Amino acid sequence: MTTTTLATIAQHLDAMLRIAEVPDYPNALNGVQLANRGVVSRVAASVDISRRVIERTIEVGANLLIVHHGMFWGGLQPIRGTHYERIRLLMENDVAVYSAHLPLDAHPTFGNNVLLARELGLASSGGFAEYKGSTIGVRGETQIETTLLVERARAFATTHGGSARTSLIEPGRLTRRWAICTGAGASAETLAEAAREEIDTLIVGEGPHWTAVDAPEAGVVVIYAGHYATETLGVSALARHVADRFDIPWSFVEAPTGL
Repeated sequence: MTTTTLATIAQHLDAMLRIAEVPDYPNALNGVQLANRGVVSRVAASVDISRRVIERTIEVGANLLIVHHGMFWGGLQPIRGTHYERIRLLMENDVAVYSAHLPLDAHPTFGNNVLLARELGLASSGGFAEYKGSTIGVRGETQIETTLLVERARAFATTHGGSARTSLIEPGRLTRRWAICTGAGASAETLAEAAREEIDTLIVGEGPHWTAVDAPEAGVVVIYAGHYATETLGVSALARHVADRFDIPWSFVEAPTGL
């Protein structure tokens, strides 16, 4: 069986994803969140970390779990109850955890945004969704009926453990300028940026109800393609890259959330 060290993999991923450079929310805590005894023989990837994900990771024999939303996504909490059980399972089975949030979203090759654009048949030509000086999402131009783009988004979401919804769409509407910000991508900031940049269609994972109320008045259609579904792509691509580079097997652990 081929193995490599956790330190070697982490050093490679940290540099490639620019973990130290891309700003993120404090709870993201990107990089190695939990070490193991130092050797990695199989990689698993999942969007979120949960007991069912950890148990499945152990079942497939992986001892490195790569996630998008890490161990501390819910904030500072005492190590007891469900939080303790997750850590106990990880440590008893020597499973390391590596998390990459906005650095993965923003990556030009393995990022959720650029990969979702490709899945929807769109070619990106620039960045979108600025956060503290870094561009997280992508944008581009096309000439397509918005309802056709919605159909593509629904087909994608269905095959990736989710479902897609939209704000109001006028009959016969065309999408000419689009932008993507996966996950919780519909916000006051992204809607305002869309209006400034004359984006007519914004594709996200999810957003507050009020964004669907405000979108028509801003001249924007929002396609909500599912928080979970839109963020399955990056961790899968990243785990596949690790597997190919270091000649170790990998698995994707499905755990849809319903959002």
